[in-house]
Amino acid sequence: MKSIALLVSLLPLAASAEEDLFFVPLFNGRDLSGWTGDGYVVEDGAIVCTPQGKNLVTASTYANYIFDFEFKLPPGGNNGIGIHYPGTGDAAYTGMEVQVLDDSAEKYKTLKPYQFHGSIYTMVPAKKAPLKPVGEWNHERILVNGNEVKVQVNGELITEANLDELNGKFPDHAGAKRRSGHLAFCGHGDRVAFRGMKICELPPVANEDGAKKEGFTKIFDGHSLAGWEAEEGDKGHWVPVNGILKYDGRSEAKDKDLWSEKEYGDLTLIFDWRWSAPGPLMKRPVIGPDGKETGKSVEVQELDSGIYLRGSSKSQVNLWNWPCGSGEVYGYRTDGSQPAEVIAGVTPRLKADNPVGEWNRTMITMKGDRLTVTLNGQTVIDQAQLPGVAAKGKIALQHHGSHIDFANIWIKEL
Repeated sequence: MKSIALLVSLLPLAASAEEDLFFVPLFNGRDLSGWTGDGYVVEDGAIVCTPQGKNLVTASTYANYIFDFEFKLPPGGNNGIGIHYPGTGDAAYTGMEVQVLDDSAEKYKTLKPYQFHGSIYTMVPAKKAPLKPVGEWNHERILVNGNEVKVQVNGELITEANLDELNGKFPDHAGAKRRSGHLAFCGHGDRVAFRGMKICELPPVANEDGAKKEGFTKIFDGHSLAGWEAEEGDKGHWVPVNGILKYDGRSEAKDKDLWSEKEYGDLTLIFDWRWSAPGPLMKRPVIGPDGKETGKSVEVQELDSGIYLRGSSKSQVNLWNWPCGSGEVYGYRTDGSQPAEVIAGVTPRLKADNPVGEWNRTMITMKGDRLTVTLNGQTVIDQAQLPGVAAKGKIALQHHGSHIDFANIWIKEL
């Protein structure tokens, strides 16, 4: 498979490059499954905004992706594409809105530059879009890849933006700070129609050449479960797509965790991960630096997964949304028979998780019975002791019912 980072740098994508990418439909042509909101109907295989239409929002959240769709404008029609939308508030400000507009209409003759079709509303003006006559279908592609946003209409690139630059230029714009969220149609009561919605999710960029030079080996090839033990009930739930290992939280296997075929002893494991859908709101305890619960709690989205080391759930490095942050080793922290220094050692020094929905990069080093965990470049667990941990065992990606994505899984045996 060609480098996905190389492929997505080509916009518009060449036909040969497109064949290496897998798009997932976001609309079945019959109903609004996978979307939530009011004021939209399905007519003749398209989603149509009604006079009551406001926001229609995807159930899933996305970080890096190519979003393809077709749209048809009525005279003077106005809508928009919300990107990185958190699901509440005005999508143009809590997220960002890419304009969908018949900007040829007489009533729009005094538009500001950032209001024309394809512009990122209030921030980035688009070039004049090659829109087809009102009433005909147009094709649009939106690429969001890390800090990069591009908009292409009917094969022509009309908008380019760097989100870090926008955040500096518009420091009060909440959406410019975000790097993940829902997609949304942003209705204004006009009968704008959409069809052919599909998405190609992309993994975060990784320095593969550098990883190989440092002695790391990729243990997820990006397109299959080779090297992993997948039970029958796992199929369709742990799914490789475009370099991402997606889990929908619904495995029907007896053992819902995904295990490596190989056993490992001392190692350094590097991987990327993100929550791909919101979780239910729940109260979770505040943990003190000594590893003890303080008696206080905070309401958070309940999102939970983890990495089993040496074949054991007790030596699991948690990936979760608890107040203490990811990296905690629950099996040791809650074991009252362990010495105080062990319990404190497996408690994160700080919460280094990126906001829910964004990619995180974790590095786990296990040598002997000592564990170090870095998260997004910050050390959260430093040389913690795991007394009695096995000398060797399999790695597992843990099931805990949450939608989670993994990518760029590399290992170096020490």
